[in-house]
Amino acid sequence: MEFLDRLKDDIVFATSAVRALRLTTPIAKNPTRVFPLVVAELASRFGEQPALISDRESFSYRALHERANRYTRWAQQQNLAKGETICLMMPNRPEYMAAWLGITSAGGVVALININLVGPSLAHCIDIVEPKHIIVATELAGVFATARPLVKSAAKVWSHGESTELPRIDTAVDALPGDALAASERPTLTIEDRALYIYTSGTTGLPKAANINHYRIMLAANGFAGMMNVKSSDRMYDCLPMYHTAGGVVATGPLLVTGGSVVIRERFSAREFWDDVVRHDCTMFQYIGELCRYLVNSPPNANETKHKIRLACGNGLRPDLWEAFQARFRIPRILEFYAATEGNVNIFNCDGKPGAVGRVPWFVAHRFPIAVVRFDVEKQQPLRNADGFCETCAPNEAGEVIGRILNDPSKPSNRFEGYASAKQNENKILRDVFAKGDMWFRTGDLMRQDERGYFYFVDRVGDTFRWKGENVSTTEVAEAINAVPGIEDANVYGVAVSGRDGRAGMAAITCKGACDLSALHAHLSSNLPDYARPVFLRLQNHLEMTSTFKQKKVDLVREGFNPAITGDPIYFSDPASKGFVRLDDKLYRRIESGDVRL
Repeated sequence: MEFLDRLKDDIVFATSAVRALRLTTPIAKNPTRVFPLVVAELASRFGEQPALISDRESFSYRALHERANRYTRWAQQQNLAKGETICLMMPNRPEYMAAWLGITSAGGVVALININLVGPSLAHCIDIVEPKHIIVATELAGVFATARPLVKSAAKVWSHGESTELPRIDTAVDALPGDALAASERPTLTIEDRALYIYTSGTTGLPKAANINHYRIMLAANGFAGMMNVKSSDRMYDCLPMYHTAGGVVATGPLLVTGGSVVIRERFSAREFWDDVVRHDCTMFQYIGELCRYLVNSPPNANETKHKIRLACGNGLRPDLWEAFQARFRIPRILEFYAATEGNVNIFNCDGKPGAVGRVPWFVAHRFPIAVVRFDVEKQQPLRNADGFCETCAPNEAGEVIGRILNDPSKPSNRFEGYASAKQNENKILRDVFAKGDMWFRTGDLMRQDERGYFYFVDRVGDTFRWKGENVSTTEVAEAINAVPGIEDANVYGVAVSGRDGRAGMAAITCKGACDLSALHAHLSSNLPDYARPVFLRLQNHLEMTSTFKQKKVDLVREGFNPAITGDPIYFSDPASKGFVRLDDKLYRRIESGDVRL
C-alpha cells in the first residue's frame, strides 16, 4: 500500500512538473518576449474577455493593454531612461497592474511599496531604490506625509486621484493614446533586465529591495500556470497585497499568460470572502496561512460550500489547520508552495500532503539543487565540520534550507539576483559549503525533510518573525521603541499565541523612572505598521545580556506573555481602548482561548 501511495504521489508531481516545464522552457529561448508583451499578445487573442475584475473598475484584455500603453507613453513623456525607478504606492486595484505593466514596458523599474509602512521605514524603502518618480494614491496621501520630510530622494511626486498640491498622474495618463506602440517606439528589453523591486524584511534590519528581472516574472507566471493547470476559463480570487510577490505576481501572472481572469479585492475580509468568490464565479484563490485561519474561525457562511473553487494556492497553511480548512470548505485541491522572493529555492507540494510546504522527489533532485544543512542555534550559522564544510541533515532533522547559486546563463532559475543595495547581498550567500568555491543562497528558514522528499517548516532563523503574514524586524521595532523619551532599552522578540499563525510581537523594556505607556503606544502607532507593533510589553528592571553583551532572548521567548510565569508586569496592546492595558490571568486566558482580537 505504501508503494502505491508513493507511486501516486510521484505521478501527481511528475504531471504537474511536466506542465510547468512545458511552459517555462521556452522563456530562455525567447529572451525578448517579456511579460508586458505577452499581455499585449493576449489582448488581440482574448479581446473583451475580462482580465482584471474589481468592484472599483474592471479591464478586459484589450482595455488592460490600452491602459498599460498609456502608462508607457507617460513614462516616455517623462524621459524615463531604461533602468530608472518609479515607486508605486497604491492599494489593490486593476490600475495597479496596468501601471507596472506600462512602466516596465517603457524600460522602467517599478518599486512596489508596502502601503502599511509609515515614517522612517517608508522613507527608507523609497530612498534605497533612488526613484525618479513616486506615484501615491490619493487615499494614501496622509501615510506618505509621515515619510516625506525624511525622504532624501528628489523624485517628483504624483497623485493618483484628487490632490490639491500634486500633479495627477491619472489625468496625465488619460490624455495619452492607448493604441499599440510600434516596435521602434519601445526600448529593447530582455528577460535579463530588471522589472520590479519587491521588498522583503529578511532576517535583520530594515526592508530590503529584492531585484526582480523579467525572467523571474515570466518564470513565476508560467511555472505556476503549469503547476495550477490554469485554463482561460479560470478565475483567481486575489485579496492579498499586490506589493508582495504572492498577491502581485503569483496570483496575477499565471492567469494573465493563459487568458484567465483575476478578481481583485482591496483587502481580505473573512465575512465577505465566500460571497465574493461565489458572486464572481472564482475557480481558485491565493492564500496565506493566516487567511485560512481567519476563515476557519469565522461563523458559517451560506456560500462557503456553494463555490466553484477547484484549487487553493499559497503558503503557510498550518498542519493543524489544513484538514479542517479543506474539509469545511470542500476544497478539492491545495497547492502549497515555498519560495523566496529574492532567492532560488522554489518547491511545491503538488499532491496536497497536509503540513508539507513542498517536495523534491528523488527523480528531479538534480533540477532542484536544494539542501538542508545542520544549524548552530547559538551562532545562528550553519555548522561546519572539521574540514570547514557544512553537513546535510539526516531525514527529519531540522536545519537551514539553502539553494545552490549557479551563474550559468542556461540555468537562470538558479541565480541569486540580490538587492538594490549590493552590500546586503553577502549576508544571504553561504560560501565553501560542500566544496571550495561553491555558493549557496541562505533562505533563513529552518526546515526538515522526510524520507519521501517532503519539506516541513520549523522556524525562522534569527530574530525576524512573521505576524499577520508579514516579516517583522526586531531591530526596526527596537529602534522605534528606543526613540521614545524615558525608554532605556528594549529587547524585541516574537511569542507564540494559541491558535494564531506566526508569532506576536513582544518587547521587554526598561525605563528611566516611570514608563509613559500612552506616549509609547502613540509613537509606535505613528512610526510602525500595524503588524510590527508589539502586542505585548514586559517591564523589567534590567535586560539580561550574554558575556559578549548581546541581549538574551531564549528565556524570554520560552516564558512568553503568561503573567503567572514571568513575574514581571505584562501589558497588552488593546485594540478596543487603543492603548496598553495591564494583563492579568483572566485576560491571558481570554487571549489564549481566542476570545480577544489581536
